[in-house]
Amino acid sequence: MFRYSRFKITAVLVLALAGFLYAAPSILSPEARLAIKNGTPSWIPAWIVPHQAIVLGLDLQGGSHVLLEVDQQAILKSQVSTLRDDMRRILREQKVALAGGLAVQNRSVSVRISDATEKERVLPKLRELTMIDSISLMQGSGSASLELIEQNDGLVTVSLTEFGLKEKVRKAIDQAIEVLRRRIDALGTTEPNIQRQGIDRILVQVPGLQDPQRLKEILGTTAQLEFRMVSEPGAAPGDVDMLPSQDAGGATLPIEKRVIVQGEDLIDAQPAFDSRNNEPIVNFKFNIRGAQKFGQATSESVGRSLAIVLDNKVISAPRIQSPITGGQGQISGNFSVESANNLSILLRAGALPAPLTIVEERTVGPGLGQDSINAGKIASYVAAALVVVFMFVTYGLFGLFANIALVIHVVMIFALMSLIGTTLTLPGIAGIVLTIGTAVDSNVLIYERIREEARQGRSIVSALDAGFTRAFATIIDSNVTMFIAAAMLFFLGSGPVRGFAVTMIFGILTTVITAVTMTRMMIALWYRTQRPTVLPF
Repeated sequence: MFRYSRFKITAVLVLALAGFLYAAPSILSPEARLAIKNGTPSWIPAWIVPHQAIVLGLDLQGGSHVLLEVDQQAILKSQVSTLRDDMRRILREQKVALAGGLAVQNRSVSVRISDATEKERVLPKLRELTMIDSISLMQGSGSASLELIEQNDGLVTVSLTEFGLKEKVRKAIDQAIEVLRRRIDALGTTEPNIQRQGIDRILVQVPGLQDPQRLKEILGTTAQLEFRMVSEPGAAPGDVDMLPSQDAGGATLPIEKRVIVQGEDLIDAQPAFDSRNNEPIVNFKFNIRGAQKFGQATSESVGRSLAIVLDNKVISAPRIQSPITGGQGQISGNFSVESANNLSILLRAGALPAPLTIVEERTVGPGLGQDSINAGKIASYVAAALVVVFMFVTYGLFGLFANIALVIHVVMIFALMSLIGTTLTLPGIAGIVLTIGTAVDSNVLIYERIREEARQGRSIVSALDAGFTRAFATIIDSNVTMFIAAAMLFFLGSGPVRGFAVTMIFGILTTVITAVTMTRMMIALWYRTQRPTVLPF
């Protein structure tokens, strides 16, 4: 009971001091934290001299809230278009001449092959196409993403199944979340909350961002960048798209459907100013593959106009004066400084796999966030004060030990949140208040057990030892069950529910350290120095 190695005592003290050290930046001003960061030598790791404060959530510091919905029809159209191109390629490779061409209906592509020999030659390739796509989308359900239906009159139909469409939407959401995260990170905000909601929606919360219009522009733009040639007279109508031009005031230009290079081949895009007229532009750089394709296309098309197309709108269409073989170029198009910066962010982050529609938007002002902070502070102070008074009145000196451990308990929660970078929300504050009660509840179990053992005639030493030993199992059981519940809230919940669960989990982890180990060490130190003959309660 009263024998602790120096190593264990030192470890507990170091842990408590570390808690105060990592929690301290949260009570410092931003200027003081910046001074600490700038004043720390670069060779010292950041975790040794912490300067990161707890990140406040949307409900505490204000910000923007946007709910986006993916365009399933656009995904379906894209997938059917890809399927049509794949089937056309297979038919061309097998040298099958089609009189009626390929027919597209909703989510299927059909072709009529009258010649039985040609049909037998093509069918295995089409089945291979469905098998490849099905394997890539299998999730252990036994469902296929594409199905092939053969009819007696030579009609062959390949269709996208319901399972396949849902998987395409799921993959599009996953990809869109990563793209949105890169875009928002480039805005310089901290700890955005980006998560899936339902089957086809994405929730975006950006604490501290008070410009919802800019956020909507960044999130709602697909940013599908393409470099295509302006069509020459005499081109077949089926090979040309009439696209609106930004430079021409909305007038349409004939643009070839053939894409030379796509935005996915960009490795960098930065805003800059044109040295000739000082207008904002965007400088871009291709990867090796993109540079090769761009260089070859511009070498073969000197004198023609190259259209820079963003989301089916021509940004600019400059004339190619000479081959561009360095893999670098610039985009100009009557940009403002902000629009050039936004475009560079979009291009660096990549294109969305499908258009996103804003179905809900909210802006939380900093005043409302401050009201929430004040209310949370009052609730926390009142709850903590009542608990401290109750413990001290009920258990005297032992209550004081419990209160000291409680302070360290709360400090360690804030230290963990600062160290890991967890966002503190209003429900998170509620979770901290709840852990204050559960932490002293462990002390109540121990103290009541000590009191019971003393009433049965045990000596002080024996009662203290029995109280901690026999109450420990109960404390572990109760905390384990609470940890399981909090973990389920974290993994199955979202938004505020997860904020509550995080602080609960941290509180449970620190409870065992503070309510049991630290309290026991303080009582042991008290007994060894005072040698009491009666318990202090």
